[in-house]
Amino acid sequence: MTRQQTKATSFAALHAGKAFVMPNPWDAGSARVLAALGFPALATTSSAFAFTLGRLDGGATLDEVVAHVAALDRATALPLSVDLENSYGADPQNVALAIRRVAAAGAVGASIEDYDPTGRIYALRHATERIAAAVEAARQLDFPFILTARAENLIRGNPDFEDTLNRIQAFEQAGADVLYPSGLRTVEQIRVACEAVSKPVNVLAVPGLSFAEITETGVQRVSVGGKLAWVAVKAMAEAAVAIRDAGDFSALATQLPLADWFSN
Repeated sequence: MTRQQTKATSFAALHAGKAFVMPNPWDAGSARVLAALGFPALATTSSAFAFTLGRLDGGATLDEVVAHVAALDRATALPLSVDLENSYGADPQNVALAIRRVAAAGAVGASIEDYDPTGRIYALRHATERIAAAVEAARQLDFPFILTARAENLIRGNPDFEDTLNRIQAFEQAGADVLYPSGLRTVEQIRVACEAVSKPVNVLAVPGLSFAEITETGVQRVSVGGKLAWVAVKAMAEAAVAIRDAGDFSALATQLPLADWFSN
């Protein structure tokens, strides 16, 4: 098998095994650290990658994301899934193109949102057609590509939980491999979402819930979005403020085992 086929086979197997955490690096260095720490797979994060470009979430182009994917793919031997946001275009053909391009760059999975950057949730029929186009593009690849369909209601100003359930059910029927109802906050919400579909469910980590509490509901995969990046940025900003306001350089005493992390 090719290197990418090996990654793809490993990624597909993870979705048939025990629940796992899939953290989100924002550059090659953070990807190598997470790989060295023993995580089994990685996913890009649109918000943290945009931050590395000095932009807000949604500010990266497809060309930039493709280059980012290639860099992360080269950095580790782990499977990589890509946060494709709305696929950089509303039409189903935009979705298919985005899938093909990130797959060519080394990805073995991707997530597609049902939210447009203009501020609207796509009508269910249109959103489902987009997922179907992504599925068709993924199935034309010569390796298993795990397609994740995201329902964005709960983080985009629409608290309609029933509509969110209807959407993930429709996306499952359209062929999505993983369902991702964004913004679930309670164990009960997560459990209901898992019971609504038969395919694996991804949830975004909730700071108030442990991995055990989340996965007891039936969740297969937990991701962290841009949160690890914000932990790092917060530490940097706090150290910088201490330097600016008090001339305190004590935070700079931090040492990291980079030689060990980057040994492979």
